Amino acid sequence: MPVNLSAPDPASLHPVPGVRLGITQAGIRKQGRRDLSVIALDEGASVAGVFTKNRFCAAPVQLCREHLALAGNQIRAILVNTGNANAGTGEDGLARARQSCEALAGLMGLRAEQVLPFSTGVIMETLPVDRIIAGLPAALSALRADAWDEAALGIMTTDTVPKAASVQVEIGGVTVTLTGISKGAGMIRPNMATMLGYVATDANINPALMQALVTEAADASFNRITIDGDTSTNDSFVLIATHRAAHARIESLDSAEGQALRAALIKLSQQLAQAIVRDGEGATKFITVTVDGGRDEAECKLAAYAIAHSPLVKTAFFASDPNLGRILAAVGYAGIEDLDQTLISLHLDEVQVVRNGGRHPDYREEDGQRVMKQAEITVRVNLQRGAATATVWTCDLSHDYVSINADYRS
Repeated sequence: MPVNLSAPDPASLHPVPGVRLGITQAGIRKQGRRDLSVIALDEGASVAGVFTKNRFCAAPVQLCREHLALAGNQIRAILVNTGNANAGTGEDGLARARQSCEALAGLMGLRAEQVLPFSTGVIMETLPVDRIIAGLPAALSALRADAWDEAALGIMTTDTVPKAASVQVEIGGVTVTLTGISKGAGMIRPNMATMLGYVATDANINPALMQALVTEAADASFNRITIDGDTSTNDSFVLIATHRAAHARIESLDSAEGQALRAALIKLSQQLAQAIVRDGEGATKFITVTVDGGRDEAECKLAAYAIAHSPLVKTAFFASDPNLGRILAAVGYAGIEDLDQTLISLHLDEVQVVRNGGRHPDYREEDGQRVMKQAEITVRVNLQRGAATATVWTCDLSHDYVSINADYRS
């Protein structure tokens, strides 16, 4: 069961003017499940994205980068299939991804480069492009502005609940909407950014600002989560702006209006990213790891991710076992070469476990265990080297994680 996460109320997901979504069952891997989605964008929309840094990136990731370079602000459709990642498929995978774009473009009266393809699922299997093409008319006939909840269902793989959210913000006296969906539960350590995320807004923003905005939002959200430390071949996070809101165009992210949009996007992106962790494969606990007192943010992130990635730390949290020397060991091997261990402090929520690099004299193991039995836990480490800080979000590692991934292809 996910950690304090339930399916979104469809009524809470605000339509974004200029965006319609259609979902259908194409039988890409299994019959009887929604696995093919089309997001149609009205003319004039702008799109920017960040993608996996895995060098073995999937065919659709390669094609998205190509189409964004070719079509720029003329992207008109997003095509998403689940069940098959179309990764590790060579030239044949690229050809099949192109074929799917050409088919959708033909039905919508577009050029193929105006379609961005996305795939998620099993790696190194041939994409059944014939099933995708056969399903496209049904997806197009289902296009609706209020289908965000169905789209969240349609992009799931091992997720147990759909992930979607909306926020609204006042900009120039006008209500601006941001609505998004994400998917992911395993093979999660985005590095941009098996996660996908799509956020649309009607904000009127200079298209030249979109790439900086989506990159900053990813760095504050999807690039701060880890379930198992694996960077997928298919990770993608896309921002869509339809420019329909009736406020003056945002020309700078440093303006009051730009900062308001930035804050709303980061808030929504963090909510979607944290939902992925809460639904981590086999997760029973949601863990916030904050490292303070670094000389710069980079070394704080090194230590935070060392803790969050450690199988020994994560299994201890699953067992509610306060074997907390594992956290200190992770900080020690994080790669901060001149770290002074005699300055380190460690808290679990309000319980101080370590002071000056050693066990706090007032710490009692039963206090640590009490915190570790909670569904939500905060780990705080202070390096006592400066003023920088960084936070990442992770989950525990349970028996079910192994079972889910052992049985994934069956």
